[in-house]
Parts: sequence; structure tokens; C-alpha cells
Amino acid sequence: MNSILDFKPEAVIIDAGTFPTSPIPLAMLSACGKIVCCDGAADGFISRGYTPWRIVGDCDSLSSMTLERYSDIVRRFPDQETNDQTKAVRYLSSKGVRRIAILAATGKREDHTLGNITLLPNYLRDGIDARIFTDYGVFIPCSSTRTFHCPAGTKVSIFNFGATGMRSDDLRYPIRDFDSLWQGTLNETLREDFTIECEGPYIVFINYPDNCLS
Repeated sequence: MNSILDFKPEAVIIDAGTFPTSPIPLAMLSACGKIVCCDGAADGFISRGYTPWRIVGDCDSLSSMTLERYSDIVRRFPDQETNDQTKAVRYLSSKGVRRIAILAATGKREDHTLGNITLLPNYLRDGIDARIFTDYGVFIPCSSTRTFHCPAGTKVSIFNFGATGMRSDDLRYPIRDFDSLWQGTLNETLREDFTIECEGPYIVFINYPDNCLS
């Protein structure tokens, strides 16, 4: 059991959503040597003074200038049955990377936001611990019983993707086998450690502690 802030990614994926401003995701950019941009997200990433390790996608939104200048690090996958985030995750997995932070996965287009988040259980099923870090908190895909460490009073939400027997004694509001995504939202921890007991997949969103946002 570790704090949510102890997660040390082997690689970072940059999606095409709103670029982070919180110190928590930004610190991952400076600490990680493998930064993979999803297709056209590379244009904005490079304009901010960063240099990606790889650019992965179908290249339908990548500028011709970036494609030409960074052609040696572009990995093109034209498959239209998966989105660019999944292409980046699969590329990293093929290189043996199993612990991934995904940034800029939310914002701008709500349909992309929802799609990006709901893909997390698929990655976990394939043995990949990929988490989405936003400016406000982290989406963590889980399978079966799991314990988390964060301050008492932390805001959390649980999204069920087929788990059964869900229960916890450490949250303000009781949980159950939710059948709609909204039903497990807006809960709160009662102790520094909280445990969700169940069988099957779900996602937990944990807000960052207030003292980590300044």
C-alpha cells in the first residue's frame, strides 16, 4: 500500500486535452525520461519547450512541420479501431513498460475525456498500471480488493465497471454494486487508509491533498 503521490511512472503519455498546470503532473514530466506524445499533442508539447521521446499515433492531426522535423521519433500506427492513447500505451507495453502516467487526457472535448478514462480498466487487464493524472486528482484503475493511503477527509469517487460485492467501512457513504457511473461519486475518506473490498474492475478517482496544489 502506497500513497497516491508515491506513483513513479516508467513513462508519461501526453494526450491532446488540457495541458496540466498542477505541480503534481508537471513534476512527472521533469522526472521521467520517456515522454510519449499522442499524435498532434506533440505540436503543443513542443511549443511549450519540451522534447518528446516518441510521437505515437495515426498522424492525422500532427502538423507536417513536426512530422518532418521529428520523423526519427514518430511511430505511426494507422489502425482506426483504437485511439491514439491506446496506441501509445500498447507501444510502451511492447517496450516492456508497465507503469504509465497519462497527462492531458481530460478537458477540451468531453467525448475524448470520457473515452480516455474508461479505457483504463482495459489497460489494467493487460497487465499495465496506467493512471490518468489531472490538475485535481488521479484516476486509478483497480481490480478486486485494494487499499489506498491518503489524508482523512480526501474526496474520492468510485466508478464500477463490473465489480461485485463492493463494500468499504472507511468511506463516509456506503458503497455497493453500482450500476450507473454517477452513483459512486462524491464520497469522502474517514481515515488515512481506506479499503474497497470487491471482485472485478472499477476506477477510483482520488483528489490531491490541498497542500499539494500550491
